[in-house]
Amino acid sequence: MSSKKFNIILKRKIPSFKKKISVDPDKSISIRTFLISAISQNVSTAKNVLESDDVLSTINCLKKLGIKIIKTSPQNYKIFGKGLGSFTIKKNSHLYFGNSGTLARLLIGILATTPNIEVKLTGDHSLKRRDMKKLIDLMSEFGAFFFPKEKFKFPLRLVSSELPIGINYHAGVSAQLKSAVIFAGLNSNGETKITEKDKSRDHTENMLLTNNKIIEIKNKKEKIIIIKGKKYLNPININVPGDPSSAAFLTALTLMNSNSYLQIKNVCVNPTRIGFYNLLKKQGAKIIFKNLKKENNELRGDIFVKSSIIKPIKASKKYYVTSTDEYPILFVIASLSKGISVFKGIQDLANKESNRIKEMQKVLKQIGVKSISSANQLKIFGKGKIDASKKKILVPNLGDHRICMSSFVLAILTGAQAKIKNFETVYTSSPSFLKIMKTLGARFEIQK
Repeated sequence: MSSKKFNIILKRKIPSFKKKISVDPDKSISIRTFLISAISQNVSTAKNVLESDDVLSTINCLKKLGIKIIKTSPQNYKIFGKGLGSFTIKKNSHLYFGNSGTLARLLIGILATTPNIEVKLTGDHSLKRRDMKKLIDLMSEFGAFFFPKEKFKFPLRLVSSELPIGINYHAGVSAQLKSAVIFAGLNSNGETKITEKDKSRDHTENMLLTNNKIIEIKNKKEKIIIIKGKKYLNPININVPGDPSSAAFLTALTLMNSNSYLQIKNVCVNPTRIGFYNLLKKQGAKIIFKNLKKENNELRGDIFVKSSIIKPIKASKKYYVTSTDEYPILFVIASLSKGISVFKGIQDLANKESNRIKEMQKVLKQIGVKSISSANQLKIFGKGKIDASKKKILVPNLGDHRICMSSFVLAILTGAQAKIKNFETVYTSSPSFLKIMKTLGARFEIQK
């Protein structure tokens, strides 16, 4: 991946297209594959891994913690697991998470209950802005310590628990916090119980289900997850499907572009990841899932998309948990659909790589789209198709890949003159984004 900074310049609309494509592999599954393999016994294999900056940060951290990882061919790896509680690192060494909140929360979950860990934790300028209080409070329940006390942003120093004991956790909407608790519970004494009212991403649970007697899941009115600590983890063999979040930006582009059609092959369509698609289908989007099959406990298939007229979006808070990463591009769709769209229960968007509510409002305002926000709600007054060829969009360096990608799509749909700074941040999740956009007919200039 490129660490060199560059800007993207856009000056014209994209033409109509009819294409069949593949998207980058799923980032969430790729990161979890490496982490679970590292704490399992023996050799695990990972195929079709996303080789983005966030995943490379994961590999680098694990190597620093004593895990042997071999790349056998492009996007394919062998991970030589050492079992639970096996990580070692020199006292007060640094672990660098880059831009990845997923890596930070999940790896801290493992480290919190790994014996004799004392390590400094940090990330890039964007990750350093993100509040980790909820994570710190949870890991403190397992007996871990964080310094300086009463500081909740990186850089931090972690001292792992000497005698971790399982906890009871009532989960919110964050799959990352849930997974951190699962990971911490794996190496704790006794059982860790998680009660989940709104079902968030379940990739961690799906991977652990290959191990008997490690995890028990009860799907009733509320989902109950029971982690049985101090058990032997078998190696895993994962073939990573395409990322539905990366596919969402291409889906949005196809829906809102005239006379366009797209088939996106082999995408993860796990029910906890397709809120974006389900919501838009209710608003008139021509989206169909075909060729469905289950592999590694994950449902995958092809997504077929056609140009559509989208009604104003009414997204209740229940959609947030299954479409968290897609809200910035949903805001773009809303701005180009006639009528008032309303998004509720979105307060957690303020603590992503940027404040995604405020930053997307700034972007939309530049092409004349009005919006009104409160702490947990956003109204967008959509205009329908917009000719913004005489307007300019400037996106500053936010360190937020989703804002960059959403602004790119908005510009090529409206013809706005756009300058998106530090576009290299898109490599954290979707290194093929620009290549795919070029294939679809988008024209852009890279400014180094």
